[in-house]
Amino acid sequence: QVQLVESGGGLVQAGGSLRLSCAASGRRSSRSFMGWFRQAPGKEREFVAAIGWSGGSTYYADSVKGRFTISRDNAKNTVYLQMNSLKPEDTAHYYCAAVLNLIADAESRLRNGRTYDYWGQGTQVTVSS
Repeated sequence: QVQLVESGGGLVQAGGSLRLSCAASGRRSSRSFMGWFRQAPGKEREFVAAIGWSGGSTYYADSVKGRFTISRDNAKNTVYLQMNSLKPEDTAHYYCAAVLNLIADAESRLRNGRTYDYWGQGTQVTVSS
């Protein structure tokens, strides 16, 4: 079992920054990955970013590339999402998710929410114009 707890959301003005954290507990392996997704009211859930617990690969949605940075701290079992240059369209509920054993096709599969085994409750991010 894996438990995920997100924190760091809030209200920020456009152009501002926030850092989200996702504390993970439970088992993982070298083939485990963590992802961030978001869902705005009336819209479908969308992929934001993903990272593995080992290696240096990161993955981003085009809409956040260059503004958001995903990182991890293995010692703290925590994944971060640094969000800079925030826009009103970034307003959404942000979810952290975990997949325990991803063997192949990480680039494409990590962008699909159905790949993930566990989800957190999420944290709200609101960007005012």
